[in-house]
Amino acid sequence: MESPGPGGSGASPWTGPSEEDAGSPVGARYQRHRPENSLLYRLIAHHYPSFLAQLASEERRLPSYVQREFEEYLRCGRLEYGFLRVRCVECHAEKLVAFSCKRRGFCPSCGARRMVESAALLVDDVLPAASIRQWVLSVPFPLRFLFATHPSALGESLGIVYRAIASFLIRKAGLTQATAQCGAITLIQRFGSALNLNVHFHMLIPDGVYLKDTDPPYLRKVSPPTAEELQPLLRRISARIGRHLERRGLLVRDMEHSYLALEPGTREQEQETLEELQSHSITYRIALGPHKGRKAFMLQSLPPLPGERDRAGEVLAKIGGFSLHAGVAAEAHQRRKLERLARYVTRPMIALERLSVTPQGNVRYALKTPYRDGTTHVIFEPLDFLARLASLVPSPRVNLTRFHGVFAPNACLRNKIVPALRGRGKHARPAGEGASAPCRGSLSWAQRLRRVFAIDIETCERCGGAVKIIACVQDPGVIRKILEHRGELSLPQRPPVRGPPGGVFD
Repeated sequence: MESPGPGGSGASPWTGPSEEDAGSPVGARYQRHRPENSLLYRLIAHHYPSFLAQLASEERRLPSYVQREFEEYLRCGRLEYGFLRVRCVECHAEKLVAFSCKRRGFCPSCGARRMVESAALLVDDVLPAASIRQWVLSVPFPLRFLFATHPSALGESLGIVYRAIASFLIRKAGLTQATAQCGAITLIQRFGSALNLNVHFHMLIPDGVYLKDTDPPYLRKVSPPTAEELQPLLRRISARIGRHLERRGLLVRDMEHSYLALEPGTREQEQETLEELQSHSITYRIALGPHKGRKAFMLQSLPPLPGERDRAGEVLAKIGGFSLHAGVAAEAHQRRKLERLARYVTRPMIALERLSVTPQGNVRYALKTPYRDGTTHVIFEPLDFLARLASLVPSPRVNLTRFHGVFAPNACLRNKIVPALRGRGKHARPAGEGASAPCRGSLSWAQRLRRVFAIDIETCERCGGAVKIIACVQDPGVIRKILEHRGELSLPQRPPVRGPPGGVFD
């Protein structure tokens, strides 16, 4: 993982012990992340200027925050833009740890860092020792576009979804909202398996409700939902979201169809460009080039699956483009499974092992699970691949993790339920009584490596001595000298100044 310096930190590969390291005090060895060797980095570095030129030729441009996402990714993990020096206090073995971009878009390194930190925070400090179930809600294409472009509509619709599920659990427990309360943590994902823009909700909800009149709050368990119970619940959710968006004037319905009613000409040109890229991504269409508007090429390397793909007994409901799934849960004693589930719902949008290039120079991305028609890969032209990445970048100041009910920051019961015993509600007990723990900061670079890869970076792999940070290097001149001395300078060198052609000044 990269250094948590000015740019934050990210994920790093590691290797197990080899024959030459048989006597090493540490079983797994740290290796510096080299993003410039990855296929994703080479694709963006080579085609990003052409991508901007193509948009400029059409008198379009990206929003500034999307451009920063590309530019800072190209600096992420590169020693040429700054690093930490870490040294063993015993044998003086030294390593350089590069800074990273700390962005929320398509950077795999920073996405892995955020995944590890978020999962650790949820499991250690927030989610109680109870059965936790994952509820996944997908929405139709028009709502995906609406949620991607109107964050307020997304937040309001998410509130409708939570209240419907909470009411369902409270009624199932035989209680009322005056005596019981539910809680949920929602992770908003923006991507699909084919790198398409697919805004959907992953909600982690306890299998039960908390009684308000007990101290500490008592969790009354409920039985897992069934497919027969999910169908009317999803019908209520879809109807309430539709009515709410109609009242806001964002959705118009006729006898057979619904469509968005967004006012044209009210957004800046950069935002209109991004929205056009997002609309093509949602509908699996090509966004740039001579084939613009056509369906993206899908590679079908498997025979179509016979019949319905949904397995018998699966806890799933589908209505009019909406889909609600609630078939995955982790029991109270399965904390490792819960952390794996938390990492899954907070994972980065791009899996580098599924990315490749065809002999013709196109980008090929493997689907996580084959489609029912046998599709296993999606093929992009390079510029269209960058357009897909641009459409997946979240807007600034849009929180992708939401807390509801008893897990909300100001909930009255929060400091009595969460493992960290923290809360800011009006009934929170003062820290002097020993009931409220101090706020925990994010995991350090060394803690992330130890938790995920079992690498103890604070111990020297040669002699077992302590490893300390000795310097944070950001001055370009010093960076160049150190890298030249180590033979690791890889920035393109400017050509030497050339004199005039011979004979001109004779």
